[in-house]
Amino acid sequence: MSNYKRVSLNFGQHSAHFGEVGIGVEETSERVRSDTLFSALIVTYARLFGKDAVEDLLKSFDPSPPFRISSTFVYYDDGKNRIDYLPKPLKFPRGYPVGNDLEFAKTYKKIHYLPLDVWQRWYQGNGFTNDDRTELIGYTNKTKTSGSLNNAGIFDYSQTYQIHKTPKVAIDRTTRATNFYHTGFVQFDRSCGLYFLIEFINADQDLENRLHAALNLLGDEGLGGERSSGAGQFEATWSDLSDTWKKLLNCSQPTDYSLISLLWQTPIPDTLHADRASYGILERGGWISSPFSGRQLRRKKVRMFVEGSVFPVRPDGQLADVTPYQFQKLHKIYRSGIAFSLPIILY
Repeated sequence: MSNYKRVSLNFGQHSAHFGEVGIGVEETSERVRSDTLFSALIVTYARLFGKDAVEDLLKSFDPSPPFRISSTFVYYDDGKNRIDYLPKPLKFPRGYPVGNDLEFAKTYKKIHYLPLDVWQRWYQGNGFTNDDRTELIGYTNKTKTSGSLNNAGIFDYSQTYQIHKTPKVAIDRTTRATNFYHTGFVQFDRSCGLYFLIEFINADQDLENRLHAALNLLGDEGLGGERSSGAGQFEATWSDLSDTWKKLLNCSQPTDYSLISLLWQTPIPDTLHADRASYGILERGGWISSPFSGRQLRRKKVRMFVEGSVFPVRPDGQLADVTPYQFQKLHKIYRSGIAFSLPIILY
């Protein structure tokens, strides 16, 4: 029987750099996707327990994974109330007035993340209501009044963090020539941070303890880029799921499934790209970080389904082998495309 945990990452006063596509290192996201989080965990796991242990762990993902992790998402927690944000599925909720939404369509499209309570109501409960429509119209017309959406925090996502750019200078070791550039950093409000879900497919206390240790080491070293500057350091808190989370995960009679992680699978089953599916695709590349080789190489690029993608069946996903040719004799490099999805009801 699956065992779920919610892991909260508190960055405190530490900024973080989560690289995004852009010019150099100027751009940063406010969160980390599941493949990056998985890779960071595997690297620290290898440092703690050695090459044989991490190879055994990776082998255990075939034919089915021992655990799944979601991407990270923003949370707000002032000690009294907690808001966990989730990606809005790429399908309209039940009750949404398709074709009759001109008065609030721009506002709806700008909302990419939903508070947990709103997500559960729209995609597992009563769906979109007339009160929701009225409130979105009011927000669009800048005559915002209090309502269930506002009280849940649906319009407050952008206030949980700030992104700033720090000027830096690089000095060439040979010519001493200087190069001026900017690096983007995200700074979370003191009541905010990131969280992710982890599902242990079978009870395995030893594996859970090892992942605890790996995550603690990762918190000391930092998540993301610019770690040599102290960026990305965090404290991790593991907790059981709230009643709302348990109800959400145990939704009965779902019609579809929405990703809260990236997904890669080959070959792609016909059921995943059926007419009812709605998805986005993102190319993932980057550099290899290996504790055993000391070499810096680019890994192979893969294209993955993004969070919020909706499929008519529960997707599984796989580890993608992204080992570059020059690395073949050292060890394999994997990117996680293991799916973590939530059940939804669309009709």
